[in-house]
Amino acid sequence: MNTYKIMFMMMLMTGTLISISSYSWLGMWIGLEINLLSMIPLMSSIKSPFSTESSLKYFIIQALSSMILLLSIIASSYSNYLFMKPEILILMNSALMMKIGMAPFHFWFPEIIEGLSWMIAWTLMTWQKIAPMALMVINITSMNFINMMIISSITLGGILGINQTSMRKIMVYSSINHMGWMLAALMINEFLWWMYLIIYFIITFVMIFNFNEFNIKNINQASNMNKLNKQSKISFMLNFLSLAGLPPFLGFLPKWFTIKELIFNQFITTSIIAVVMTLITLYFYTRALFPSILMDKTQNKISTKYKKNYTINIINSINILSLPICSTIAFML
Repeated sequence: MNTYKIMFMMMLMTGTLISISSYSWLGMWIGLEINLLSMIPLMSSIKSPFSTESSLKYFIIQALSSMILLLSIIASSYSNYLFMKPEILILMNSALMMKIGMAPFHFWFPEIIEGLSWMIAWTLMTWQKIAPMALMVINITSMNFINMMIISSITLGGILGINQTSMRKIMVYSSINHMGWMLAALMINEFLWWMYLIIYFIITFVMIFNFNEFNIKNINQASNMNKLNKQSKISFMLNFLSLAGLPPFLGFLPKWFTIKELIFNQFITTSIIAVVMTLITLYFYTRALFPSILMDKTQNKISTKYKKNYTINIINSINILSLPICSTIAFML
């Protein structure tokens, strides 16, 4: 990794930390802008017309959402925050949701991810969620609006991922679905949201590390996993099921706690929709696994250079072995 990338990655982290630690809306907005200006060079660092197009689209969307956010901040300055009009809070939340590509403001998200490298896509699907979602903690007042956004993200993220063949788009719609879950966790308990976010970081990193290592771009190329030995191949498949939130894997833990808290707080309809949509996401995760299960390596026409990498086995094992440890810690708290 060269100095150029390290500098912008440090700026990216600094912008996020400024946003989540600031006591004024202006400071939060400045942090978001630093975050944006450091992300654009990272996105366009790969010399490709697709990455350049993606970075330009990302800049336009983020500039538009920043303009809406700044407009709502100016409007809020003319009124006491405790008695702020619900319309202003909804406008603020809408701008923040647009920044992270949450439904129904998600239409730009799949197209941008499609033109990026796997590791930059991972950054966009994980780290870039932290600051906007942390700012939503301040604005959660209109429960009906937030509940509607949760249901739309969980539902659209599940349904729109069904017919996808691009692995990047599958991960994007999975991300939109998980954003709905994260917002539900955030609505109830900030600690639960942090736990969900950290576990999502780990699981998606494991998946994208594998995709990057084996040059997997669509579900047909998942047969490249046949180059692994049986133990590593099974471990990769189990990580997919963990991302779907299937017990007894690590991904089940945050969904379990979120559903429990939703039911406890009388969000019964939201809980039912979330569980049903989880079954739909499980379908398209399983569909993405079929080529690696059914195809023999001799059937795979796409050649990739493969060398043994024991790091894959170690990282994959983290996802499978972490649930008993995390569950024990959670019940002790």
